[in-house]
Amino acid sequence: MFTDIDFANPEFFWLLLLLPLAVLWYFLKRKDQNASLKISSVGGFAKQGLLPKLKPLLFFFRLLALAAIIVAMARPQTEDISTRTKTTKGIDIVMAIDVSSSMLARDLKPNRLSALKKVAANFIKKRPNDRIGLVAYAGEGYTKTPITSDKSLVLNALREITYGQLSDGTAIGMGLATSVNRLKESKAISKIIILLTDGVNNMGFIEPQTAADLAVEFGIKTYTIGLGSNGNALTPVAYNADGSFRYGLRQVEIDEKLLEDIAKATGGKYFRATNNSKLEEIYDEINKLERTEIEEFKYYKYEEKFRPWIFLAGALLLLEWLLRHTLFRSFI
Repeated sequence: MFTDIDFANPEFFWLLLLLPLAVLWYFLKRKDQNASLKISSVGGFAKQGLLPKLKPLLFFFRLLALAAIIVAMARPQTEDISTRTKTTKGIDIVMAIDVSSSMLARDLKPNRLSALKKVAANFIKKRPNDRIGLVAYAGEGYTKTPITSDKSLVLNALREITYGQLSDGTAIGMGLATSVNRLKESKAISKIIILLTDGVNNMGFIEPQTAADLAVEFGIKTYTIGLGSNGNALTPVAYNADGSFRYGLRQVEIDEKLLEDIAKATGGKYFRATNNSKLEEIYDEINKLERTEIEEFKYYKYEEKFRPWIFLAGALLLLEWLLRHTLFRSFI
């Protein structure tokens, strides 16, 4: 009966406590409601039928009417809520991904690049209100996808990123500078670069510090991630005769000081990911640090449901009045 029903004034339900008191009063005063006559014998009177025993129904109808009135006073109503959201602070994000041969190292499973692509895809899916672009870099850098709100386009481009599309090497400055170039004309209130690498800067004609200065000039915050386990990692060291990679243990070298300096200068933060779970935690933390402000508008439509209870109370009182002045008239 009360499914999906709310009450605007539920405090009136306290009045229901009067009903047990009314029942008690009725049974205590029932005998006093009729006139009494003392006689020596009632033998000459005909035996009463069933009708006088139904007289308490009149009080029962009044009681139900009172309960219905109390429910009506509590104002039962249904609520229809429609919601509209508005993005009040958009964020433009460029993810700069190292695609050098060392990203095929197997200290993350199945390798660094595949692990990164999986985590980055989840990050993109969690940013429905932001524009995202992709930059890939190795010995040089290029824009894989300009900043766009089309997440399916970005996800498809992310899946297409592989080793071998660029000359080998690690041009951190080029990757960062290309990302800045993608964001410098952005009108977004907040502009973010997430730069990931697993090595040291050894290629490119733009120094990382110069690229960091450009990021500062255009108000672009940069989060840097050093990817790779501590110690040695199984990394491509040469080619086999069939063209496949030959793997060998190689010392993991990450220029953490450089990555820390870039992050600090631009107002970002440096992270170190030594395994798959740590990489996921880093992207989750960045996702929490850079939240898009959403303004939500809710529209409420109420439909009052008290009228049927008023009609029920009126019908019960009318029935009680009719019975009192017709069927039960001779007994009152």
